[in-house]
Amino acid sequence: MRRAKITRTTAETDIAVEIDLDGTGTYDNETGVGFFDHMLDQLARHALIDMTVRAKGDLHIDDHHTVEDTGIALGQALAEAMGDKRGIRRYGACLLPMDDALVRAALDLSGRPYLAWEVPFTAPAIKGFDTELVREFFQAFSTHGGITLHVDALRGINAHHVAEAAFKAVARSLRDALDTDPRKADAIPSTKGTL
Repeated sequence: MRRAKITRTTAETDIAVEIDLDGTGTYDNETGVGFFDHMLDQLARHALIDMTVRAKGDLHIDDHHTVEDTGIALGQALAEAMGDKRGIRRYGACLLPMDDALVRAALDLSGRPYLAWEVPFTAPAIKGFDTELVREFFQAFSTHGGITLHVDALRGINAHHVAEAAFKAVARSLRDALDTDPRKADAIPSTKGTL
C-alpha cells in the first residue's frame, strides 16, 4: 500500500497531508488559499494521487509559509509512500498545452533533489496569489520528495494558464514515473540497486 500521512507543525503553519499513490485522483484540499487549493486539486487529479491537505498558516502575513510548508509536507509524504521505489518506472515527462500556455516537465524520482525552473509569469499575482509562490511550492516539493524536476514554460500569455499548466505537467509526469513497470515490478530501477 503506497500511502502516507504527514503532519508538520511550526510556529507559522500547521499542516496535515494524506496521500495514496494508487488512487484515482480524488482530492479534498483546504489551505485557506483558494488559487493554491485549485492547483493542488489539479496535481491530485492528473497524477491520479488521492490527496487530502489541511493547512492552517499565518495568512495574515502572506501566503508564503502556507504554500512552502505544504510543499514540504507533500514531498515528505511522497517519499514515504514510495518506500524503496521497487517496481516504479522512475522517470516521467509531459508536454502540456493549456490554451495559450505550453509547459514542459520532466522528472526523475531519484532521491536526488534538484529543481530547474524556467517559468516566467506575465503578472506578479493571480487574484492576489503571488506567482513567485508557484516556484516556491515546487522547490519545497522536489527537495523533500527527492525529485529531480525540470519545468519550462515554452510559451504563455495568461499567468493562470501558465501556473495551471505547470501543475498539470508535473502531475502527468508524476503519474508516469509512479506507475508500476510490468516488466520489472519487483526491481528497483537503478543499476546501484537502491534509490
